[in-house]
Amino acid sequence: MRAIGNFIDGRSIAGDSRRSGRVFDPNTGAQQAEVAFSTAGDVDAAVKAGLRAFPAWASLNPQRRARVMFAFKALVERDLDELAYLLATEHGKVRADARGDIQRGLEVIEFACGIPHALKGEFTEGAGPGIDVYSMRQPLGVCAGITPFNFPAMIPMWMFGIAIACGNTFVLKPSEKAPSVPVRLAELLLQAGAPAGVLNVVHGDKEAVDALLAHPDVRAVSFVGSSDIAQYIYSTGAANGKRVQAMGGAKNHGIVLPDADMEQVVRDLVGAAFGSAGERCMALPVVVPVGSKTADDLRERLVPEINRLRIGASTDPQAQYGPVITAGHRQRIEDYIRTGVDEGAELVRDGRGFTLPGHEQGFFIGPSLFDHVKRGMKSYHEEIFGPVLQIVRAESFEEALALPSEHQYGNGVAIFTRNGRAAREFARTVNVGMVGINVPIPVPVAYHSFGGWKRSAFGDTNQHGMEGVRFFTRLKTVTARWPEGDVGDQGFVMPTMR
Repeated sequence: MRAIGNFIDGRSIAGDSRRSGRVFDPNTGAQQAEVAFSTAGDVDAAVKAGLRAFPAWASLNPQRRARVMFAFKALVERDLDELAYLLATEHGKVRADARGDIQRGLEVIEFACGIPHALKGEFTEGAGPGIDVYSMRQPLGVCAGITPFNFPAMIPMWMFGIAIACGNTFVLKPSEKAPSVPVRLAELLLQAGAPAGVLNVVHGDKEAVDALLAHPDVRAVSFVGSSDIAQYIYSTGAANGKRVQAMGGAKNHGIVLPDADMEQVVRDLVGAAFGSAGERCMALPVVVPVGSKTADDLRERLVPEINRLRIGASTDPQAQYGPVITAGHRQRIEDYIRTGVDEGAELVRDGRGFTLPGHEQGFFIGPSLFDHVKRGMKSYHEEIFGPVLQIVRAESFEEALALPSEHQYGNGVAIFTRNGRAAREFARTVNVGMVGINVPIPVPVAYHSFGGWKRSAFGDTNQHGMEGVRFFTRLKTVTARWPEGDVGDQGFVMPTMR
């Protein structure tokens, strides 16, 4: 049985805890590894390693830090197939989707390679007589990231890539359900030239999380996960004096206007709703057709397309999606499907009870489609996080706009239309953080920033891009004067710029 330990100060360490978690292969249902859970002492060791590494790393000029990120990018690209296989067999994503997970993380690393430009401050010459004012962005110290199971490569790289390029050191607490790729990334960063202690990885559950939130030397915490935990991370971290960004859950809507290209909409919806078995915070699990004719046409087209979906093992190159992460998560999805039926929604296609020949013990679930879902239903209000698409019918543009705007989550939304004016008005007024116009999954490119609104995000700063740089640095402003003679009594009065 493979044992997965912490990665602290440049080496693998088993840790002090006697507790551990099981890591499964979702394709077979078999346990493939055991991951050691961290104690508060293990977390403290990781933070102290970051503290020791911080002064030298922070004082290194940005170009040299960028060179490490360039080398890291090259090593990840070299090992892309190995990493994708490891990711797929722990998470359950098909291999192509696993490669996409890694590639989207690498795009943030590419942005981090330009950190010398991103860290440039502002300068005003002659703000007053002989006075110049300039600003600089400086690293915070030891930062921490707590990441979910659904993107074991991308989200860690979103966090530590920017933080480390800015001059911080980092402690990563990945999901205990998919821990291997984060450890491998830390090993590759060390090979790329980052000193030991710059990136540390600790495994565990709430005990490790609470230790990070309470540790006095952790300056900032970045989190992605469910909304209830995000709110806990935000409130607890802030109460302990830390800078916190905490991204929560989602219930993303796709608004379909009558003039939309329906063939393209169906292709986009099927991929966005069922890709990665729906285990994406930017999945599109709710579609809102405007008008009964649009709804009937959409449903008629969706059913055969969903029936053609190929579900398979992660290693199957023809599979469009694989298993979900655990048996417990599969049960949770099936419970939501049962809830939807009990609430009176029409279950057009039932994905429960699906088994894959040759993988009968794997954590597979077929695609499900609901119609006539209403806004008051629990199955609509809450995040299912599985291969379930719900049709919520709207009679007007205004009603369709209100659905995502009034929902508890505000991560992403999409509108499908040929009407530029309607799309512009929708993008301007919808109460959601990320908007796609004929784009089903509107995840911004790496040099923009990712973040939702309402219960999809806690904190004021988004992930990656310049928002990420601002989160992982603090601003210092300098007002300088070089007088020719004695300053006299001017030091006793408030300086002005007259």
